Parts: sequence; C-alpha cells; structure tokens
Amino acid sequence: MIRLAVPLIAVVLFFVEPVFGLFSPIEIGGNYYYLVPRFLIMYLIFVGVYYSRQRAVIYGIIFGLLYDMFHIDIIGLYAFLYPVLCLLACWIIKHIHRHIAVVTIISLVLVAVLETALYLFFSLIGFISVGFDEFLSTRLLPTMIANSVFLIMLGWVFKMLISRRNILKKEGIS
Repeated sequence: MIRLAVPLIAVVLFFVEPVFGLFSPIEIGGNYYYLVPRFLIMYLIFVGVYYSRQRAVIYGIIFGLLYDMFHIDIIGLYAFLYPVLCLLACWIIKHIHRHIAVVTIISLVLVAVLETALYLFFSLIGFISVGFDEFLSTRLLPTMIANSVFLIMLGWVFKMLISRRNILKKEGIS
C-alpha cells in the first residue's frame, strides 16, 4: 500500500490546490491579497530530493500537463516548469546537505522562482498588466507566507513518508 502512497499524495495535492485557491483573494484593509497554493510542486521537490529524481521529473511532466489542461489555456508552461524546478532542487541538494530545513527553504525559494517566472511570462504575452511592485506585495509575499505555513505543517510528514517508501524499496518490499 505504501508503494501507491507517493503518487496518491501527488494526486490528492493536485485536486486540493484549487480548493485552497477558492479562499483567495483575501481583503485586508481595502487591499486584496492573492494566496496561490503550490503544494504539489513543493511535494514533488521533496520526492526528488528524498526518493527519486526521475520519478519527480516524470510526475512533474504528468501533473504539469494536467495543470496546463485544466487550469490554463497554454499547454506546456507548467509541464516545463515543474520538472525543471525538480531538477534544479535535486542539483542544489547534491551540493549541500539534505536536511529538512534546507529542503524546506529551497522549496520555498523555488516556489518564488515559479511565481516570478509565471508573472514574467504572463506579463510578456500581455495576459496581465500588474506592476512588479504590486505583484510582490499582493501576490508573491502572501503566496510565500501561505505556502510556508503549509510546508512547516506537512514538510516533515512528506519527508517521513518518502523516506519510509525509499527504505521499503531498498529492502525489496513493494
């Protein structure tokens, strides 16, 4: 059963992200703040670091394509960014320690990279016309805070589950 846990959690996170997205925007003092849940990419980074880089890339391509098909009209954007971020996280971790605090920080930095890349792409094609300062204050900062809370609450659960699956895999237990 634990064999299916890693992809099953990815599927659950894929479907949970839009549900959390319904709580956004939040109005505080007349200003709207947008919280964009990026649970799946953070989980895929953990999969890449603690389990298998190849699986993380494959899951990134699959879920990126699904995200492209169901949430935006541009096929290939998330299918490209998800695996690239997983590979980037694995490359960084190869050069520094795999401690959960380091992986958490790297995950959050890569979520910021993802959000900024999406902002720049959508600005380039004229899909949005928000200034960079407004993007930082109304979208990036609230997104980072919300995803930090999520990762602090569940990051160690991801690590323990993935590490347990990795141990069972090495022992030859399915």
